[in-house]
Amino acid sequence: MAALRVLLVDDHEGTRKGMRELLSSRSDWSVCGEATDGIDAIEKARSLRPDVVLMDISMPRMDGLEATRNILEELPQCKVVVITQNDPSVARYQAVAAGAKAFVTKSQLS
Repeated sequence: MAALRVLLVDDHEGTRKGMRELLSSRSDWSVCGEATDGIDAIEKARSLRPDVVLMDISMPRMDGLEATRNILEELPQCKVVVITQNDPSVARYQAVAAGAKAFVTKSQLS
């Protein structure tokens, strides 16, 4: 069975590095690319066709919620998991409304 292809999207390099290290411990998951904002995420999703996108919400140029809507419109088979440090009571609702399949706070990852 092929590894699950994951696109990491966060404007902080340290966060992407941490997620990449966490995912590298799993032989059944593969980081296929990284993006630094919503516009970059859409472009990378188009070209890389990931199975899963781990998406931050607060980013420059285009936030993760708008990027999620755009990606899912073009790639409905893709699953988006929102990972954020924003207020979970608000962000969870926003993430689900945008089409995300799951929501995780960054504090849950540490």
